Amino acid sequence: MNYDVLLIGAGPGGIYSAYELMEKKPGIRVAVFEAGHELARRRCPIDGEKVKSCIKCPTCAIMNGFGGAGAFSDGKYNITNQFGGTLCDYIGKNKALELMEYVDEINMACGGKGTKLYSTGNTHIKKLCLENDLHLLDASVRHLGTDINYVVLENLYNRLKDKVDFFFDTPVRQVKHTDEGYTVTTDKAEYIGKYCVISVGRSGSKWMETVCKDLEIPTHSNRVDIGVRVELPYAVFAHLTDELYESKIVYRTEKFQDRVRTFCMNPHGVVVNENTNGIVTVNGHSYEDPALHTDNTNFALLVAKHFSEPFKDSNGYGESIARLSNMLGGGVIVQRFGDLIRGQRSTVKRLSESFVTPTLAATPGDLSLVMPKRILDGIIEMIYALDKIAPGTANDDTLLYGVEVKFYNMEVELDENLETCHEGLYVIGDGSGVTHSLSHASASGVHVARHLAEIM
Repeated sequence: MNYDVLLIGAGPGGIYSAYELMEKKPGIRVAVFEAGHELARRRCPIDGEKVKSCIKCPTCAIMNGFGGAGAFSDGKYNITNQFGGTLCDYIGKNKALELMEYVDEINMACGGKGTKLYSTGNTHIKKLCLENDLHLLDASVRHLGTDINYVVLENLYNRLKDKVDFFFDTPVRQVKHTDEGYTVTTDKAEYIGKYCVISVGRSGSKWMETVCKDLEIPTHSNRVDIGVRVELPYAVFAHLTDELYESKIVYRTEKFQDRVRTFCMNPHGVVVNENTNGIVTVNGHSYEDPALHTDNTNFALLVAKHFSEPFKDSNGYGESIARLSNMLGGGVIVQRFGDLIRGQRSTVKRLSESFVTPTLAATPGDLSLVMPKRILDGIIEMIYALDKIAPGTANDDTLLYGVEVKFYNMEVELDENLETCHEGLYVIGDGSGVTHSLSHASASGVHVARHLAEIM
């Protein structure tokens, strides 16, 4: 039960931390604790026939397990400091980019070779956006696809399984700071380690709050992103996605001066359910294999909200909106853009007459009964703005799924090594509130592993 390093969470941060520790210190003992299943057992019961919607499994196979919430994402690794987290504020811009590029090299060596690396460099699309009061953020984007991303994770697991002790279906109940280091308590046993690295992702936000409270680790409130997932014909955004694949576009609304942004763009993709802490929200995936392509593209439109005084629970605010959607629709609600503008709910009949075929079996409804007016107004403004650079975006049959919520952990107070106020306790990945993406989370894991390798 004694280990050199205890790693909590087998998402990107935990995986790449374990990988780098084995590269730098192959003789040390590392234990990885994961609340979800191993990769081969991660199967969502929704099959579209017997099970058509989320049944709220005790442990969501989409959100938890080896690979974390990113396991069944479309495998986009954005190599940039402009979005995806604030890791560069802790370790420096050059170092952050270097680590993200190193992660990309590992992915290529583990099955990702041959996938395309897109770039916003020297694109005419940036000028087109500026001409229409839109702002395209800079990035290099490696798109693995949901299928190749799974292969990469399989190969990473095969490289690690005989070198690292994995404990799946083993949620950690408590983390204690002791004279020997740290004790991790599970339902099965207690484990002792000199160092502890926490990488629980966004789905572990509630748990992380408890740990910080118990160990008196200072935190700062973070934002929550609330919005919808847009689904429209692939051809509408083809001129953007064919060149850039992922285009992060930001717009400042005229009415409220809020920022609305595109997020997680999936050409030829599918819209999917997500279960976060028992709340059903929406997300999107896409595949590298042409045989798995659809005729649609989907992406999120998100508005960030950050609360400080007197209300500080940004995630609680997002949860309340998502719960309202679940209450009215039994899960995710879908509405045609034309119905939203006319102030009428979408129905099964109206959807059946639409020229856009939904890729997710969601409940037809009225998003204006769920979304706060200020946020919905901003999303509508953004759709009309995007219509100027991608005509057809504001078509009546464009589908809006709601709600999409991106929960961010409160920002844990960390130093340049991502170490807390307790010596030997590190917090990495999206669970730290520092990273918000696959690339940044993975890079943070490598960073801490290299630090540990130096001091052990």
